[in-house]
Amino acid sequence: MALARYLGRKLAWTVVVLFVALLLNFLLPRLIPGNPIDAIVGGLARGGGTGGEDLQRIHEHFMQEFGLDKPLWQQFFIYLGNLAQGDFGTSFGQYPAPVGSLIGDALPWTIAIQLPAIIVGWVVGNILGAVAAFKSGWFDRGAFVGSLFFSSVPPFAFAIILLFVAGVKLGILPVGGAYSFGLTPEWSFTFFGDAITYFWLPFWSLVLVFIGGQAVGMRSMAVYELGTDYVNFNRGLGVKDGFTVRYIFRNAMLPQITGLALSIAALISGGLITELVFSYPGLGTLLFNAIGQNDYPVIQAITLLITVAVLVANFAVDVLTGFIDPRIRAAQSGDR
Repeated sequence: MALARYLGRKLAWTVVVLFVALLLNFLLPRLIPGNPIDAIVGGLARGGGTGGEDLQRIHEHFMQEFGLDKPLWQQFFIYLGNLAQGDFGTSFGQYPAPVGSLIGDALPWTIAIQLPAIIVGWVVGNILGAVAAFKSGWFDRGAFVGSLFFSSVPPFAFAIILLFVAGVKLGILPVGGAYSFGLTPEWSFTFFGDAITYFWLPFWSLVLVFIGGQAVGMRSMAVYELGTDYVNFNRGLGVKDGFTVRYIFRNAMLPQITGLALSIAALISGGLITELVFSYPGLGTLLFNAIGQNDYPVIQAITLLITVAVLVANFAVDVLTGFIDPRIRAAQSGDR
């Protein structure tokens, strides 16, 4: 019962935050200066062959089609209704392409570099931090300094460094894109072998930063655990180091799990900019182009996906922590 109340409160807060995020997600793109319909009609006018009256009718048609002729509050409720049906609308900048189709093309590329970076970075970083704290000495000092350096560098800045060194100076990896010119994305060994060469630079620019952040956090928690009575008792009994490290790792994991959602949020935001550095055809590149074109539907859809991903990650971590941390269950039941 106590755990159910805890999860209920977390779910209620998640729903409230989601509604606020939807409201901001709707309003903020509309604060960008300029009108996307004016840009579309202006492009037609520059192309020539269209008179003033025709342009006026086209302008009115687009305003009605996209609902921009309605009051803002009415546009918001239409937006919510479309979302409930899974309809993200039609792109302004790439009319008449559906937003869902554009995101469907870009999302796999983003997942391809983000998901492995999150998994590898979290696992390797936590293991490195725990082992470094337990071994101490030169290994700890080297691992700590290296992890602190990598965690302090923004992913996009590290991406520029890797791009210059490995791509420009050494020329061992491609400097941009996701696959060679002339190829078409398909499920084949030929395409996969080509795409993997474009994968490594953006992947390493994310995973090294994530490993550094996780290692620093785990090391701090593991150092605290090393001063506890059970570690000293194990050492006094001559218990093997590997056995003790497993307990240190398990006990120090709770704060790392709690901070995982925040780390995912930071990695996603940094990863989108990393895609721009490498001209990777993911959500970051799509979002950047949409902002330049005042493409409200695309901007709203991508920021909504990011928001939902962060909220789901936070809620999942809260649920997991509620099950594995006895202190939360004790606090909810009133035990001290």
